[in-house]
Amino acid sequence: MTSDAPPTKERLLAAAKEEFAAHGIAGARVDRIAELAGVNKERIYGYFGNKQKLFDAVVGRALDELAEAVPLKGGDDPAEYVGRVYDFHRDNPVLVRLFFWEGLHYRDGVLPHEERRRGHYEEKIAALAESFGTEASPKVAACLLSMIGLAAWPNAVPQLARLIIGTDAGSGTGAGGGAGTGPDAGGLDLRGHVVAFARQALSGPGAAAVSGAGPVAAPPDAG
Repeated sequence: MTSDAPPTKERLLAAAKEEFAAHGIAGARVDRIAELAGVNKERIYGYFGNKQKLFDAVVGRALDELAEAVPLKGGDDPAEYVGRVYDFHRDNPVLVRLFFWEGLHYRDGVLPHEERRRGHYEEKIAALAESFGTEASPKVAACLLSMIGLAAWPNAVPQLARLIIGTDAGSGTGAGGGAGTGPDAGGLDLRGHVVAFARQALSGPGAAAVSGAGPVAAPPDAG
């Protein structure tokens, strides 16, 4: 292995992220990835083996980036966690598209490194249960899934947000130039609405049914 191998591999991963996000695994071409990275395409096979394994490496890195960027610890305010997830999906449209492509490709099949990836969410479920003052359970897991869905959906399908909220809903742009649901989508602070909606769901009379625990007290400075 030559001394420039690590930066070469990084360039390939960066180029592959853009290519897979734009075209999915079926439509992506190793020739374009190699050209964008400025290397011979044989390096792709040397480092990763094949296009499938390169795709898995790119998506796995994206998941690690998400887990690191949006942690959830015991005692955190769950509604503010929803806001952080919203911010991540708004600001990283390329990663959002990668997760969609992975879902389309694998469907209900076993994902690469699935046990390790599940571990990320088991930690979040345990932390969320601690915030609720209860034990980890299927209800808490379903609550986490609902919170992530609430936060991610407006930016994962910006066209739907635009159709429902108004013509300005898709006018913002996140990092990487992707369409977003900016802070004034349709005259609405959509992020603020999502966080407030989550807070109401987690602190209202029906909170026990949602989380399997009693209402979550809002922090003293919560609006």
